[in-house]
Amino acid sequence: MRIRIVGAGAMGRGIAQWAATAGHTVELCDVRTEAVTAALDFVRSMLDRAVQKGRLSAEDGAAALERLVPLDDPWADGPDVELVIEAVREDLGTKAEVFGRLEKALPASAVFATNTSSLSVTRIAATLEDPTRLAGLHFFNPVPLMKIVEVVPGAATRPEIPPALTALVEGCGHRAVTVADTPGFLVNHAGRGLVTEALALLEESVADPAGIDRIARDVLGLRMGPFELMDLTGLDVTAAVIDSIWEGFRYADRLRPSYLTPNRVAAGLHGRKTGRGWFAYGADAPAAAAEPPVTGNADRPVHVVGDAADPGAAALRETLSAAGTAVERGAGPSADALVLVPVWGTTVAAAVAAHGLPARRTFGVDPLPPAGRRRVLAVTAAADPAAAHDARAVLARAADGGEPYAVSVVRDTAGSVAQRLLASIVSVAASIAERSLATPADIDLAVTTGLGYPVGPLAWGDRVGAGRMLELQRALLTTTGDPRHRPSRWVTERAQLGLALTDPGTSPGDCL
Repeated sequence: MRIRIVGAGAMGRGIAQWAATAGHTVELCDVRTEAVTAALDFVRSMLDRAVQKGRLSAEDGAAALERLVPLDDPWADGPDVELVIEAVREDLGTKAEVFGRLEKALPASAVFATNTSSLSVTRIAATLEDPTRLAGLHFFNPVPLMKIVEVVPGAATRPEIPPALTALVEGCGHRAVTVADTPGFLVNHAGRGLVTEALALLEESVADPAGIDRIARDVLGLRMGPFELMDLTGLDVTAAVIDSIWEGFRYADRLRPSYLTPNRVAAGLHGRKTGRGWFAYGADAPAAAAEPPVTGNADRPVHVVGDAADPGAAALRETLSAAGTAVERGAGPSADALVLVPVWGTTVAAAVAAHGLPARRTFGVDPLPPAGRRRVLAVTAAADPAAAHDARAVLARAADGGEPYAVSVVRDTAGSVAQRLLASIVSVAASIAERSLATPADIDLAVTTGLGYPVGPLAWGDRVGAGRMLELQRALLTTTGDPRHRPSRWVTERAQLGLALTDPGTSPGDCL
């Protein structure tokens, strides 16, 4: 196939390298001739590096470079061009001008694709004389390494174009997901679950950014915490995406932005690229503060709240007993016992009030099985600091003298940190599925490939169980009264019907 790529910046040159390496002839052009020269030099260096590392043979590298054709004029005639991929700046007027001029220069048979990440594909197509020839083809940077592409049909896109683009993408070694033309498409939309809830937790002073990141990594198993991720992406970019998706979905509570971001953006606290964001960067940046050492009496007896039917309570008793902790079996705590509550969408304070527990020595524990060696202790405003030190020491102790656990201490909140983050991740993905914006399989594929999550959000929810996830969401809504925690129809129905969250289920169309 002969492909013309218009725009030789970071995305354009990455797409050019990807397509040429896969065997396609690529015309690379830009209104700035020097950008094309720089892009060719960059691609050459990337191919040379791939050859040196043994990922590409010298012959294949040379052949890929031969297939790159620099163009001085983006609007030159191209009778053999079958596909145009536009990768210019994110501005509707600029993209409309590019496609308008290409429409006059190229044959009607050439398919147009826009690499927009935030604009409506339908609105871009509407500026053309023939809007049916354009679809979205959204790559991620760096293109050769980020092996996922979103195929986005506009409202008028011809039905044969999305399957053809999918075949092209997968023939070049990437995975393709088809997603509706909605704000944020799929990956950026799904990614709001993590960062918006992390910001909400920070608003409530549940933990600081470093503390939330530790829990995201060590309990949920994410490669990067939400605040590290915002600093890497740039808070200016993240805040704009959060706002545009929230506005695009008509101010949905589940996607509500935080009041914390506008002032930080205005102050230039954008992250790595400015040297300071949620954390400091650069040679002069102070080292990250070490976690306080675990102190206290690890031999205090413990009373775990919850009956035998409570899976969190049963698992906590078993874990503590295996580590040598004296776990009381009576109906109530002794005078010296620490009281641990395995909260699930609720608060420690509510348990204290409901069960008449001693507030100064009652603490919350997140019953989610940690991906790493970290546990989370929730403290209320009435907690005795000395008792909290002892509870931290109890939770740090591992079975059979193994490596001790790190223990994060957070403010008491509904569901604690990891549960809140996970519930939001699953809820946002479920809302995408229930609107039929993408299939469950494509949602999980896009998130694991595009965002690097250890498992897709719907499959993650299935690990917990649809019924347990529904219980968590209902408890969060009841405890907080915040509609951002409203259970999604997708989770509710699947819990009621005994279906997995990853199961697309039967549609009316299946029954005709």
